[in-house]
Amino acid sequence: MTRKVIHSSHWGAYYARQGKDGLDITPHEGDRAPSEILQNMRGALDHPARVLRPAVRQSWLRRGPGPRDRAIGDPFVEVSWDTAASLLADEVRRVRSAHGPEAVYGGSYGWASAGRFHHAQSQVHRFLNTAFGGYVSGVASYSAGASAPLLPRLIGNYTEISRNTVSWKHIEAETELFLSFGGLPPRNSAIGNGGVSDHIEHDMMRRIAARGGVFHLVSPIRDDIPDDIGATWHAIRPGTDTALMLAMAYVLQDEGLADTAFLKDYCVGYERFRSSLLGNADGGPRTPVWAETITGIPADTIATLARDLVRKRTLISVAHALQRAEFGEQPVWAALALAAMVGQIGLKGRGFTYALGSLAHTGRQRVSVPIPVLSQGINRCAAFIPVAAISEMLLNPGAPFRFMGQKQTYPDIRLLWWAGGNPFHHHQELHRLSRAIGRVDTFVVQEQVWTATAKSADIVLPISFSLERDDFGATRNDPRLFAMQRLCAPSGEARSDYDALSAVAAALGPDEHAAFTEGRSAADWLRHLYEPTRVALEAMGLDAPDFDRFWQDGSIDLPCHPDSGGFLEAFRNDPQEHPLGTPSGKIEIHSREIAGYGHDDVPGLPVWRPHQRPPNADYPLVLIANAPESKLHSQLDFGPTSTAAKVAGRERLRLNPVDAARLGLRDGDMARVENECGACLAGVQITDLVRDLQTGAWFDPQPDPEGAARVFCAHGSANVLTHDKGTSQLTHGCSGQIGRVNVRKWTGPIPRLRAFDPPPFISDSPEGSAS
Repeated sequence: MTRKVIHSSHWGAYYARQGKDGLDITPHEGDRAPSEILQNMRGALDHPARVLRPAVRQSWLRRGPGPRDRAIGDPFVEVSWDTAASLLADEVRRVRSAHGPEAVYGGSYGWASAGRFHHAQSQVHRFLNTAFGGYVSGVASYSAGASAPLLPRLIGNYTEISRNTVSWKHIEAETELFLSFGGLPPRNSAIGNGGVSDHIEHDMMRRIAARGGVFHLVSPIRDDIPDDIGATWHAIRPGTDTALMLAMAYVLQDEGLADTAFLKDYCVGYERFRSSLLGNADGGPRTPVWAETITGIPADTIATLARDLVRKRTLISVAHALQRAEFGEQPVWAALALAAMVGQIGLKGRGFTYALGSLAHTGRQRVSVPIPVLSQGINRCAAFIPVAAISEMLLNPGAPFRFMGQKQTYPDIRLLWWAGGNPFHHHQELHRLSRAIGRVDTFVVQEQVWTATAKSADIVLPISFSLERDDFGATRNDPRLFAMQRLCAPSGEARSDYDALSAVAAALGPDEHAAFTEGRSAADWLRHLYEPTRVALEAMGLDAPDFDRFWQDGSIDLPCHPDSGGFLEAFRNDPQEHPLGTPSGKIEIHSREIAGYGHDDVPGLPVWRPHQRPPNADYPLVLIANAPESKLHSQLDFGPTSTAAKVAGRERLRLNPVDAARLGLRDGDMARVENECGACLAGVQITDLVRDLQTGAWFDPQPDPEGAARVFCAHGSANVLTHDKGTSQLTHGCSGQIGRVNVRKWTGPIPRLRAFDPPPFISDSPEGSAS
């Protein structure tokens, strides 16, 4: 019998062994609802898309660093590790000497592996800090680009408010009415950075419903809460949640239902918000009748729901999706203001929470001992950008921008270094991203597989999958530390990110190599990083196995802090002794600081702003670019779970029956989806749940058969259709959740998919020969 190992992934812990038809994957016995995404690993290790050897774009190898068209489909030359390390060391020296850290962007996004040591983002950032003295960083995230910078100004620490102030246990015990803007889809809570030992969310929702708790879902997508929960669905028009929230707030104010004592003692700025609700500044009160024309939700329903908020033990939750759109700050702020008027913030299982269910780690207790984490070192470069502004930065070096009131300038990037992510999945307006990447001197990518990002690079380093190396799986909101045991040797010449970067550091010189590695091998680092966890367990009088016993056992349970309402509960109990981290120390319904920035798109309080690109005659449908249920982002898109969810081999476009009938489309048809940004092909599924296009299809640019689109994807990548525009001048968050499109039946020849094909390789000779 072949060897079985325990391992961990972002979508859960599992056991793996080599089988006759690829890997045998068995979920960990402690997981009550294991994710099917685990099965995407089955054929990954030897998939034809694997990057097997270091490879260099032929044009870069012949002409050297410099801006160029980095077309997907251009040929590469495979080289030895020594050659690749030498080429990279020379480029590091050149950029470091001529331009400094301000010319390097470390673009890792961190989702390559659940491992805490072999964590691509930490590894590449540590390398850039030790080799360059720093790098231009990206702040916030694509998921929470508007909310993460905003919430600390309004209520407090983003991580705490999104993870550690409202728990599932308290919701189960206390909540009578759960008002969810954007939903609690299990496809989101299937995922957790650092891994997840037990998927609890769906089970907790069932328990709450069985106890008599009532769920209200505000979303254009009905299955954003599982059907068996019995939620009341309010099918709102996409992107109009703020108008609904303001109308509900108006009802509370108009009918004297707002908690005036809470607003007086715990909040600032309510009077300005009240004036805005009444329409004193900009033309008309925000009544339910006003909101009905915008949202499509009946005025009577709006008023009734508003009244129920104050009559019951209520929790208001906002999903990431709402703020991933134009003016994405507004629904987050408006929901907080509405919850403040209800007056239950800081009570167990009630009040306000952000992003509950967006990851497997929200609404859970925090681990009370340190988990193994690799230090990224010190970044001595002060320059940064909002993470979703990468194309803007590359296309407009030297241009001014503002972020949370700070005046900044886009740096002039010469070296772009990426590991652990696929921007040709998660970024918007992909034709623009491709043009932007063409502006740098050198683009380096560390990858396991030939994604569109790897095919756009100048130098590609082959990286091992997590099953091909040892590591830890752990996170600060999951009570188990897993050994991620190596199953087999890496395919081809793949190395871990650590070993790959160690080779480049060695080529740079002994000082850089010593600073990066500290004289430790990967195995040495695992023992070193485990020790603080062991020492802390021992100090608490708990079982503290040494590293060898931990590794043999495969996992250990970690203690957690008591379940509490965190800083909001403390603030509620004594606002003077435990003020919030906001400028006023209270909840800021109106922010004098933000008002002082003078932004018309984000004034100092929550307001309704209609989107600037509404549907029109050319593009009459609203597209929701939704997170996939069959994979994490675009990872392992070729895996069996992912491919089974496609329609005719393309990403699935869900259309409601009315639209489908009007367009002459049936289940299984191929459709062309298009707008000003580009076009793609997608497989049609007809359902009364929604109309959306899942994200995550590997970008497959091909010549447009109709010759009309800026870019044409044969595979169904939603981000050829999304606009690359920040949410506002305040945060510049990602606004790629919704857009306008036209859909029509595709009757022409169906192009062959090329997304999973490696690039062409040629020999390193003047003539070259294709292979």
